[in-house]
Amino acid sequence: MNQVSTVNQVIAFDIGGTNSRIALFEHGKIVWRDEAPTPAQQGPQAIIETMLTLLRPIYAVNASIGVAIAAQVVGDVVNAGNESILRGWNNFPLAAALAEKTLRTANMISVVNDARAAAWGEYVGGSGCGSEQFLFVTISTGIGAGLVLNGRLHLARNGYEAELGETRTETGAMLEDLASGTALARVALQNGYASGKLLCDAADAGDSRAEALYRHGIKEVAKKLADLVVMLGVEKVAIGGGLGLRPGYLQRLNDEMRKFPRIYHCTLVAASLGHDAGLCGVAALTKRDYPVAMMTNQNPSLSSYRT
Repeated sequence: MNQVSTVNQVIAFDIGGTNSRIALFEHGKIVWRDEAPTPAQQGPQAIIETMLTLLRPIYAVNASIGVAIAAQVVGDVVNAGNESILRGWNNFPLAAALAEKTLRTANMISVVNDARAAAWGEYVGGSGCGSEQFLFVTISTGIGAGLVLNGRLHLARNGYEAELGETRTETGAMLEDLASGTALARVALQNGYASGKLLCDAADAGDSRAEALYRHGIKEVAKKLADLVVMLGVEKVAIGGGLGLRPGYLQRLNDEMRKFPRIYHCTLVAASLGHDAGLCGVAALTKRDYPVAMMTNQNPSLSSYRT
């Protein structure tokens, strides 16, 4: 198949524990997208096959590829410490493997942690615009974060640059074990609620016991955010993720933050790019100075793009 090349195109992947998404960007806008379930427990090769299947309709586009993935990334090598999210990723050279499979040179493939990509997406084209000290937090199956300091995405050499979910709480447990969607689902079952969603529904309906259980994890998140505000001068925090974007979550979190002295306060907002944050961020990071536009009112489909 002949490949069509343009410097104004980027192919972006967002590989999560539940779904894998792909988008084609042209001049900073999504013109085509698709998604598929992530074979999260089947190892890297199965996920690569899923990515290649998603890529097939636009294979002729000879554009750089950016991958955001729910794992630690060091120099394009991927490690997934939490095997309940992605299994079998131990020092896996994802960029090199994709370059070989897609007939691209290594410098055409870039890989970054998904939360860091989402943070950059929100910073350049979403709720983080205008804030030089910005934190993005996703609260979903797990808890991830990305940090922008002085207008630059913070990336550490060892890959541990904003692992909020793995920070320790007063009990010694990780924040992710107390405040994630997975943790809430476990607490719900332990206390007679059929699911985390039903526990949240009960809290919204005025069930005081459900409200206390719901707020327990939120209080832990608030403590961590307060620490980061005074440690790093964070001005704005955007909350995303399936649980974080649930109606009522942000207000509860804001309530807990306001219980602290004023020096621990910051602006709390909902992440505005939704599921597109990681795609937009990794597209922008793959091509430096690439203009990424918000796509809140557009949903290009498979049939809308032809090579």
